[in-house]
Formats: sequence, structure tokens, C-alpha cells
Amino acid sequence: MAFVGHLLALLIQLVFWGGLIVLVIWAVRRFSASRNSDNALSILNERFARGEIDQQEYDTRKATLTRR
Repeated sequence: MAFVGHLLALLIQLVFWGGLIVLVIWAVRRFSASRNSDNALSILNERFARGEIDQQEYDTRKATLTRR
């Protein structure tokens, strides 16, 4: 009967550590994706401010970036 208890404890530990690893991977991917989107939007704003693109192109690209 003690074997079943040890097996259950091992299973609980595996689920805990697996869940923790999945949570960390999810958080890293989520925050890196939002940072890339913000970076792209700031570049777009700079290009519009310098006059490299017109209002229509700016609006189109901004809508595409914020749609994600």
C-alpha cells in the first residue's frame, strides 16, 4: 500500500512541475509577442512622423498590427 502512496506523490510532483514549466513558457511567449507588436507600432509611428509613409498607409498598417 505504501507503493501506491509514493506513486501518487510522484504523479503529483510531475503534474506540478509540468504545469509550472508550461506556465513559464506561456508567459515568455505572451510577453515577447506583445513587446514585438509594440516595437513594430513604434517603428510605424516614427516612419509616419518622418513623412516616409502617408496617412492611408499608416492607417492600414496600424490596423493590421493592432488586429493580432
